[in-house]
Amino acid sequence: MSSTELFALIALATVGTFTPGPNTALSATIAANFGLRRALPFVCAVPVGWGILLILNAAGLGVMVLGFPPLRWGLLLAGVLYLVWLSWKLANTQHLSEAAQGPVVGFKQGVVLQFINIKAWFLALSVVSGWVIGYDNTLERLFEALPIFMFFGLTSNLTYAWIGASLRHWLRGPNETARRLQWFNRGMAVALLGTVVWMVQSAFKPI
Repeated sequence: MSSTELFALIALATVGTFTPGPNTALSATIAANFGLRRALPFVCAVPVGWGILLILNAAGLGVMVLGFPPLRWGLLLAGVLYLVWLSWKLANTQHLSEAAQGPVVGFKQGVVLQFINIKAWFLALSVVSGWVIGYDNTLERLFEALPIFMFFGLTSNLTYAWIGASLRHWLRGPNETARRLQWFNRGMAVALLGTVVWMVQSAFKPI
């Protein structure tokens, strides 16, 4: 892979992983409600799940999904329903004592979430079609791109989780009333719903 291609790939990884989406919103929310340590399983799950998704797309999964609309729409529906449910749980979390009933997404759930995350699919398909498929050294190029995106996926979500954890003390508010936490969670719920709208709009455009 040439230096120009590598620079373009890193630029895509930066934009694709650091811009807000379901993963970054959940990383910040979990850390704000439970602390950085509780958020780490999900933070680590994001690059693992996305890495698996990238490999499967390079193996032909993306072509299969695009060629079978019911599967594509099924993935979209599953992602929308899951994010709407998470948003509802967040919006109804008013006190720290209720946070335990909120969206604590663990490692396994985080890995699976990548397969119903339309943003993750778009990113994987972009990498496969632009940097991997169609070259003689396909496997070599795949394993050049894979660690780059896994690194940026980990770094971006860890950054958002750190921000959420840094706000944790302030969000608790005086006397554990957690009024600030309530509004923070509602803000994150709105952000997740915003990604749902984006996912639905994007689904009507060619991938």
